[in-house]
Parts: sequence; structure tokens; C-alpha cells
Amino acid sequence: MKVLHLISGGDTGGAKTHVISLIKELNKLIDAKVICFIEDIFYYDALEAGIDIEVFKQKKRTDISVVKRLEEEIIRKDYDIIHCHGARANFIAMFLKNKIKKPMITTIHSDYKLDFKDNFYKRIVYTTLNSIALKKFDYYIAISDTFKDMMESRGFEGDKIFTVYNGIDLESEIEYVSKEEFLKRYNISGEGKLIVGIIARLDAVKDHETFIKGAYKVLQQRKDVIFLIAGTGSEEKRLKSLVKEMRIEDYIHFLGYVKDPYSFFNAIDINVLTSISESFPYVILEGARLKKTIISTNVGGINKLIKDGYNGWLIDVGDSNALAEKIIFFMENKEMIKTMGENLFKSVKENFSSKNMAEEHYKIYKQILESRR
Repeated sequence: MKVLHLISGGDTGGAKTHVISLIKELNKLIDAKVICFIEDIFYYDALEAGIDIEVFKQKKRTDISVVKRLEEEIIRKDYDIIHCHGARANFIAMFLKNKIKKPMITTIHSDYKLDFKDNFYKRIVYTTLNSIALKKFDYYIAISDTFKDMMESRGFEGDKIFTVYNGIDLESEIEYVSKEEFLKRYNISGEGKLIVGIIARLDAVKDHETFIKGAYKVLQQRKDVIFLIAGTGSEEKRLKSLVKEMRIEDYIHFLGYVKDPYSFFNAIDINVLTSISESFPYVILEGARLKKTIISTNVGGINKLIKDGYNGWLIDVGDSNALAEKIIFFMENKEMIKTMGENLFKSVKENFSSKNMAEEHYKIYKQILESRR
């Protein structure tokens, strides 16, 4: 079986981790290749992972000259299935669909109506184009049951939607620097302090404001804690102003883009996610590899993994009071940080490995091809 995966190539978050983890495992079962349209960190990380990847460079996002090249590649290599990831790949696939007679599938990594929430132009243009492109696909893979329900509620046919939860490679070696070296990089003193961290792009959908408000409430009671925010985005200026207004700049540190996320996870004690919308985020799985427990909003499929008081805590969207309460609970019960982190690693190992994820994809590909015959 031969499957071609298409992705933007500008990806740095969960989609990047997903595709690289998936293709590494899929190549043990089938012949899988990736084509991307931007030569960036995704491309270099995929090469380093030993993945068969090629760049079909676009001049700009709307450049569809790559469609002809893709058509020739698909016919020449006789791919059985074309599998897309993200808005740019979906847009290109919309034009490719009429030129090839192959089943086409796309993975729904996020709520596509929120992908460009922070940019008016992109929200109007790219969200509209992606919504149109999505209707052209034969099949869909949703990252959670919640996303499958979302797709059905928007008029997509349920029998064309499969659900596969994200999985992570637990066998490859993790590279990271020591906690001391990581903090020194940013001139942060963490001695005698509990370290609470969030790593996510600084966009409204990630709701860092709740993280900051929760931190403020913790700091009214305890000062032996610091908060790290890793990521960049359109909300950065507003969030920094908010921290300044609250006069907690000495306790909240903006790190910018962190190129080695496992060094970040190694440095923190508690991982936090305050998103308004998620599918099944990799930041929880990546933190779990280093046995870091999580406090997360109860969105998407996260409750399939997190069990309150066992391997982490779930809070409602926007509930900064609950976030503060859970952080203070950990500060007063520090032995639970380690115990719940170990439990999270165990839960991920048993149910959310990249091996399981690849096997589920293989079954779906087989089912699609058999139904076509």
C-alpha cells in the first residue's frame, strides 16, 4: 500500500508532531511519503526522523501551480490514497481532486472555524476556503469523538468520518538540557520555587489570560512559585500588558518560541493547558513522556486521557479559580506531583502510543481501499 501525505510544512505544533510520529510508524506497515509546500523546521525535523519527504515549493499560499506537479507524482508513483493535513493542503487538494481518481482523506486536527480566529483577513478568506475544500474530501479522520460529533453537526456524513486519537513515539530518545541550564538561558532563578508552565502559541483560542489570572490568584497566597509561558503569537503584547497591570512580572516569564520543548517540560513541575478548543493535544502527551502531570481545560478528547486526581486535573474553560485551587493543591501535596505524573505516563503508554495510532490508520486505509474495490 502506498499513501501520500500532504501538509503545509510551516507547522511547528501538534500537527508537526502528529505527522512525524505517524509516518515513522506507518512506514513499518506501508510505503508512506510526505510532500510539503514550505521548506521550514517541519521539513528538517522530518528528514532527521528518516522520513521520505519532499518540498514542492509554493510562491505563495494561493499558488496552485504545484497541483500539476502533484498530479504527475501521484500517477507516476501510483499512490493508493492521498491524505491531507491542514488548511493549505486541503486547499491544494480541492484542485487536485478532479485530476486524480484516488480516495482522498484529511485529518481534522483542530476546529477549522477557529484556526484563524485572531486575524480578520485570514478568518474571512482562509476559513471560508478551508470550509469549502473540506466538503470535497471522500473521508475524514477526527482526532477525537468530540470532533467527529462537531463535523456531523456541521453536515458532514458520519459514515465517512473515522476517529483516531493522537499517539506519541515513546521509544525514541528524548534530547533536553538540564533544568538549571534551561532556566539560565532566560536568566530565571528557580531555586526553591515550584515551576508551572504552559507551552502554546499566544493566540486567543489558547486563552493564556486564564493562565495569568490563575497565577495571580496563586500569588496572593504563595510566593514560592514561578510561571513560564512558552510560545509566540498575536496575543503577546496584550498578555504582557496584563501581567504588568497585575504587577506580577517577577513571577511570570515569557520565553518566546522554545525550539527544544522537552527542555521546557524537563524544567517545569506542572504542565498547564487553558485552551478554549482542542482536539487531543500533543503538549499533554509530550509532557507525559517526562512524567509531568497536567491541569487542563476539559475540551476535545482530553477527558479520554485525564482522570481527575489520578493523572491530572480537568477544569472548565475560563475557570481561573479552579486553576489556582489545583496549583495550590499541588503546592500543599508535592508528593502528588510525582505520583500523578507517573500515572499519566502509564496511561499514555497503555493507550496513546504512535504504534497504536499507526495501526488504526492502517486499518482505515485498508477499509477504504476494500470498499472502493
